Amino acid sequence: MELLLLSNSTSDAGYLVHAHAAIRELAGGRTRACFLPFAGVTRDWDSYETQVRDALAPAGIEAHSPHSPHRLSDADCVRAVEAAELIVIGGGNTFRLLQCLRERGLLPAIARQVRSGAARFIGWSAGTNVACPTIRTTNDMPVADPGGLDALALVPFQINPHYFNLVVPGFRGETRDQRLAEFTVLQPQMPVLGLPEGNWLRVSGDRMEMGGAHAARWFLGPEIVDVAPGTLSVPDCATAI
Repeated sequence: MELLLLSNSTSDAGYLVHAHAAIRELAGGRTRACFLPFAGVTRDWDSYETQVRDALAPAGIEAHSPHSPHRLSDADCVRAVEAAELIVIGGGNTFRLLQCLRERGLLPAIARQVRSGAARFIGWSAGTNVACPTIRTTNDMPVADPGGLDALALVPFQINPHYFNLVVPGFRGETRDQRLAEFTVLQPQMPVLGLPEGNWLRVSGDRMEMGGAHAARWFLGPEIVDVAPGTLSVPDCATAI
């Protein structure tokens, strides 16, 4: 499998600009991308498609979305995924994204295409969440019922995009670390990678590299381990997928 999992899409440099080199490397000359905009809730899918198409054009990638009901049936959406060289899933609300993927029958099609090597996968934020076994470590509110929390399971661990370890003076709610600790207490066999903004994971077969400027953080049951950018190993406690 060939995956590029970004923590975020935006930066001071512009939309996806910080990841252009990583996107070009992942694409490897492939130019036909199926973009799935279904995480968009407060943004309409047409404008989302245009934004991503414009952002990927400098990398020589032509992105199109099969989202409009009058354009493609659910079966045609599946065929669009099966014909793509690149499958791109953007950010937004993870619950709404998973709902739309499940309703359209796209989860098995995406997993099949990516696992077989027929297509390469790029995701950011919510798109990175659905690459995990479940979406249970998303930061999003459950604004839609996705009919289950299981996702694509392209990697054998959970990711928490937009990760930061920040304590705001006077704030009485749980910190991000405390929320992720709740997950690992109940799921000690499932590691969670806190992936800071500006960082990404590049998965190529059994090899995994983390790009970006920041240290990430593994949550491993009661243990927390900080890891620097570079080669990343999946902790031994990870459940095989």
